[in-house]
Amino acid sequence: MLKPVADVRPNTYAFETSALVKPTGFREYDARWWFGHPGSAKAPELNLMGVQALGMGLGTLIQRRGAGPDIVTGHDFRSYSMAIKIALAQGLMAAGAHVHDIGLALSPMAYFAQFALDVPSVAMVTASHNENGWTGVKMGCERPLTFGPEEMGELRDIVLAGDFDLSGGGSYRFVDGFRQTYLDDLAGGHQIARRLKVVAACGNGTAGAFAPELLERIGCDVVPLDIELDHTFPRYNPNPEDMAMLHAIRDKVLETGADVGLGFDGDGDRCGVVDNEGNEIFADKVGVMLARDISSLRPGAQFVVDVKSTGLFMTDPVLLANNAKTDYWKTGHSYIKRRVAELDAAAGFEKSGHFFFNAPIGRGYDDGLVTAIAICEMLDRNPGCSMADLYRDLPHTFGSPTMSPHCSDEVKYDIVDRVIARIEAIAAKGADFAGGPIRELVTVNGIRIVAGDGTWGLVRASSNKPELVVVVESPVSEARKREMFAAVDAILRENPQVGEYNQTI
Repeated sequence: MLKPVADVRPNTYAFETSALVKPTGFREYDARWWFGHPGSAKAPELNLMGVQALGMGLGTLIQRRGAGPDIVTGHDFRSYSMAIKIALAQGLMAAGAHVHDIGLALSPMAYFAQFALDVPSVAMVTASHNENGWTGVKMGCERPLTFGPEEMGELRDIVLAGDFDLSGGGSYRFVDGFRQTYLDDLAGGHQIARRLKVVAACGNGTAGAFAPELLERIGCDVVPLDIELDHTFPRYNPNPEDMAMLHAIRDKVLETGADVGLGFDGDGDRCGVVDNEGNEIFADKVGVMLARDISSLRPGAQFVVDVKSTGLFMTDPVLLANNAKTDYWKTGHSYIKRRVAELDAAAGFEKSGHFFFNAPIGRGYDDGLVTAIAICEMLDRNPGCSMADLYRDLPHTFGSPTMSPHCSDEVKYDIVDRVIARIEAIAAKGADFAGGPIRELVTVNGIRIVAGDGTWGLVRASSNKPELVVVVESPVSEARKREMFAAVDAILRENPQVGEYNQTI
């Protein structure tokens, strides 16, 4: 019986004959490992035999959970993703799975395939926006949901113990032409009257094969930006939360006089926005704009947002007038997706750019192209307003980007627990924090510290990278935002395992 190992040195006989699967790759709701690339000094956390073992474990799990043997697979555009998908499929088939391979795909295209092909389970090979060298799998066996901690824990235990049900009898088929099926479904019934000029930025990732065509089909004039597929990502990582990508979109919008710039991440389930004046709009603010639009059509609409998101969802006068309701929940596409389903919410929004729309807009899963359509239709319903006008109409807040100091996977959750305990102790004493008393602590996911004037700061552990996540916002001033950041950072610096930030305010 194949039993994975946690550590084996590359370029050895053992590496070629052992299933390397580092346990930390099983994260809260995705699997994510450093696979490596030529010239990399960092030791791999997964090899192809390890991927086969993962497939065996996943094939075992979906059948033990009663989902049956059928599963959709796809892969993103990285130099090694197809090889990983093939190894995964071999493992799945060894466990008796019937593999339906849709080829090069966006993650939401794989989710759509679960509905279109009537297949319960999905395994999408992607490292999303992570740097080259990373790989991973987004999985689910209950559409439109993806695995959460319970399923990921069960999968981890099966794989690491080698507890496979290798019944054999698996099968494989390639689903030809599914890209067109997906695009036809997205474009169906959508035709905007307002001829919008839209920058479609794809960071040379997989979305370049999808987004420009879709936007043209719904009636936009498309300005392409980095749409050529290039797995070296020569300009920047395809990450619409990264300022490098947002700055590139801004420059192209201003150069071409576009109405809006839309940026898509490496696997197409996220969308970032730049307005016609070059303002880079953080995704939580875009969520407020979309919530305004949706709740004007459906008063009393329920929304779900992650704990990194702006406080405007609770205080915006338009949302209050529309009787909109908002639930703050755990960050992570699987968490928000599940919460949107539980509450039958109209939509869910994450600051990272994952947006989840229930019917009639979407099917409950995150799709950056569905988000792009929703933004274009919002502009179409406001013919006298530009994207900048809609943005200006929001109450002003002073917010930070998502900041990510390095912290190893082995200790990051312990560090967050220490930070929570430290701040709870401050609150219990009634002591000041960031220049004043603490009004509220939200600990559904890390800790969100809210001051009396509405200024807040968040610390949580990243679910898919060896990092912490820090966000701050103030409705009062830039100075209060910085004061909150300084207070949060001072607590973090009590822990020497916390490294430098990827970007700061």
